[in-house]
Amino acid sequence: MLTCVSASTLQIQGPISGSLNNGGTIYLGKIGPGQSFYISASADTLNASGTYVKIAWDTLNATSLPSGWTSQASPLYADPMKMKITVPADAQNGTYKMQITAIDLQNYSRVANVTFSAYINVTPNVFSLSVTPTAIDVGPGQPTNLYVTINNTGVSDNPFIISAQGLPAWNVTDSVIALHLTQSQFVYPIYVGEPGVYSFNLTVSSSASQLIRQSYQIHLTSHASVTNDYDAVGQGILLTPVMYEPAYAFMLFLGQVYKAITGK
Repeated sequence: MLTCVSASTLQIQGPISGSLNNGGTIYLGKIGPGQSFYISASADTLNASGTYVKIAWDTLNATSLPSGWTSQASPLYADPMKMKITVPADAQNGTYKMQITAIDLQNYSRVANVTFSAYINVTPNVFSLSVTPTAIDVGPGQPTNLYVTINNTGVSDNPFIISAQGLPAWNVTDSVIALHLTQSQFVYPIYVGEPGVYSFNLTVSSSASQLIRQSYQIHLTSHASVTNDYDAVGQGILLTPVMYEPAYAFMLFLGQVYKAITGK
């Protein structure tokens, strides 16, 4: 008959790192309503006698969750162990407690189970957004790029959706991944086919919930000009024989020099 020894130390690897013993606690960070996140931990450890044990724990599982939350245990014998937790879309703001257990099935490795409490804050404020440029001068039909920077301060890797509202005949969306606790920049192209002055919103929202969203107001002026025509060359608008490429490159150069001098 196997006897139970005192529990060994569990190394948490994500969404943040830490070392936990049985009965320990850890604060994981922020999560938005409707979003999912993963808790990962090493399956290896040192037992009570200091001996290294490979796959000491067989799975990582939630033994207690807030009402309405769901989880998926890590696959058996995976290293690292990685379990998934999903927050309901109607979860109210606040800090929630979960109990997670690293399980040594039938105490085979003789390290015993490790159960710890994990705390996480539910809030829609899980990312910050910046967009450049916010004032654009282009020619009709000339595409231009917006540079969208998403700083994901939450622990979810759920996709974000980039879209623009207020441009005529423009309904293109782009799904992007900004990994948790990282800052990433994405290129979002836009264009209008007619001259005019437009104010529109560039919006980034989580695919998990429309409560998680931020917008930037962009001003776009579309009119024909020699400079804008030259800039269109750099956007790949003109489809012509390769023999004309040197001339187009020079046209683009002239347009950029003009803008640098005039500030237009």
